[in-house]
Amino acid sequence: MTREGRIGDITDFSDGAVSRQASARIAVATPGPGFTEITEVVAAFLARSGITQGLLTVFCRHTSASLTIQENADPDVRTDLMTALDGLAPRHGAYVHGSEGPDDMPAHIRTMVTDAGLAVPVVGGRIGLGTWQGIYLIEHRDRPHRREVLLHVAGQ
Repeated sequence: MTREGRIGDITDFSDGAVSRQASARIAVATPGPGFTEITEVVAAFLARSGITQGLLTVFCRHTSASLTIQENADPDVRTDLMTALDGLAPRHGAYVHGSEGPDDMPAHIRTMVTDAGLAVPVVGGRIGLGTWQGIYLIEHRDRPHRREVLLHVAGQ
């Protein structure tokens, strides 16, 4: 006997037509390694776009910083995530690439594991995040940087 999963009710939010799009570039100043929340600036961009249903793309233009959607209620989560990333890609590992310093190759590994881009639904003019979710740029290098993030939304 096979057990099948169940899918809950499906709510249709729109007819799927893409009639508008908007894009922007934001600069994010990081204090060094760690998570910098960008949810509010992304939400402000979305509000200015006037798009109420669609898909929002957030893209980091760097190979040593990345993006994630993560819990924004308890900062201990972000502390533990940085500890996990430190264990996965330690600063002073036996890497071949080291011309940009001991923090560069681990930063590339951490970016590969997290990601450079996010796709988030837009529902009712708001970012379709869960209650405790936020959008973060993760700085993987040891010193502060100015990072560029591209935003694009398409929808109605």
